[in-house]
Amino acid sequence: MDINETIKTQLADNPVILYMKGSPQAPQCGFSAKTSQALMACGERFAFVNILDNQELREGLKVYSSWPTYPQLYVNSELVGGCDIIMEMSENGELAKLVKAATKQAEA
Repeated sequence: MDINETIKTQLADNPVILYMKGSPQAPQCGFSAKTSQALMACGERFAFVNILDNQELREGLKVYSSWPTYPQLYVNSELVGGCDIIMEMSENGELAKLVKAATKQAEA
């Protein structure tokens, strides 16, 4: 399976997925820490991928998304954005609405 197929499968299998450096419990950079904390505050389950574990995925996702930095949050297979966008959405309540709707839709 090529890297684009791997990414498409991960996105299809997870309504909310965060590509980050490290894990939510042990983030490897401040931006990943902030983003995962904002997601955890939504109170819903989400998947994550530590892009430091897979160099091919790390580089391939930048091309796939046309987004050069990490973390990257996807909801319903669509790129939402990185840390700044997620923090803004968290502060104005949009993130929780988006995550809850995607999680609820996946459970239905």
